[in-house]
Amino acid sequence: MSDFLPQRSALIFQFEEHLARTRYSSTASKRYLAVAGHFLKYIEGLHMSIDAVQPSHVTKYLTRELRQFSRRHGRAPVSVDHWRGSHTAGVHQFLQCVVGPWPPSATAGSPNGAYRQALCAEYAQWLRERRGLAAETISERTAEAGRFLSWYGERNKTGTLSSVAIADVDAYLQSRAPSLRRVSRKGVAQRMRCFLRFAYATGTTERDFALCVMAPTLYAFESIPSALSPDQVDAVMQTSRNDQSPKGLRDYAILLLLATYGLRAGEITRLQLNDIDWRADRIFVRHTKTGSQSILPLMPAVGEALLAYLRRGRPKTDVREIFIRMRAPYRRFESGSSLYTLTRRRLDAAGVQPDGKRGPHAFRHARAVSLLRDGTPMKIIGDVLGHRSASSTSVYLKLATEDLRDVALDIPGRTQEEQT
Repeated sequence: MSDFLPQRSALIFQFEEHLARTRYSSTASKRYLAVAGHFLKYIEGLHMSIDAVQPSHVTKYLTRELRQFSRRHGRAPVSVDHWRGSHTAGVHQFLQCVVGPWPPSATAGSPNGAYRQALCAEYAQWLRERRGLAAETISERTAEAGRFLSWYGERNKTGTLSSVAIADVDAYLQSRAPSLRRVSRKGVAQRMRCFLRFAYATGTTERDFALCVMAPTLYAFESIPSALSPDQVDAVMQTSRNDQSPKGLRDYAILLLLATYGLRAGEITRLQLNDIDWRADRIFVRHTKTGSQSILPLMPAVGEALLAYLRRGRPKTDVREIFIRMRAPYRRFESGSSLYTLTRRRLDAAGVQPDGKRGPHAFRHARAVSLLRDGTPMKIIGDVLGHRSASSTSVYLKLATEDLRDVALDIPGRTQEEQT
């Protein structure tokens, strides 16, 4: 057992440095270090190296620790879920530090999992090099391909697409359909067509099954995107501005970026410190969906909100993204979807209950409508929103149908009374 002591000390020291570097609180650091020490002793008792640890070992360790807690205290923890969550977090953070990504993918080691990962990686490269698509679009399409491959692998012994048939494609689309609206089902069909074209072009399948994918028909101006009213936006902004906590300062700055510029959530989460030109009062935006770039004026209210957050709300960290999570480890938001909960929480706090979407895009739609009502040309609105084509911008006309009455054309040959 003494042979393990130097290794244990080195690993604990490595973990301690990691916790300090990522600025965990002293309380959390002590708890995680204690859990890591107990877990290392457990692994040593199994005469196992840390690299050989599997999720099953963590599960068995937690079961043993819970049993020992009950013996020591004569009772179970006040909250078993809280106890288990705290200990699990400590073990996972430790293993992420000394081993790498943890917990490992449940299917990465299986034949189907390895095949799926390799094919999705090849697909992503094909989308990037052959199609020239934006990173966000590539992520969406590879995610759909991964879902299909996982679904197919569970139903096919070979695990590969060598024997895929039209019936398999139809069955997958049917399995996805019940929980989706028609526009979403069309999106799934389009992503599947793209993946199946890739599979045929690269010889993965012998037939181009993309031609067999059926999608629902959508009509022009069929669906109306939801948007917050000006009064709702003002209510959310006022309530958020009153919260001067670090999280409140961060959330207010994010909401102001949404409401002022109509940015996509992913564009906000990717903003970096050097994207703000304080001397020239400009903000540099990378449009995640189109791959284009914009330079927008830094409005005074936005600048003040950003400064307040940077000075009094943002934890000290080496992360270059402006907006980061408020609990250690201080990391950037993984994606734009991370802002959905934040936005919904602020809507609820303001007592705003919109009929449609309640995420960041509701602010984007509201900004588009406000620009339309101010008489801003469609081309400029498209540039502000980062649209590549005019058709992407024209969809917002559906939200301002009442305003179209002001530009109604006179009908030749009829009097004003007849027209009314």
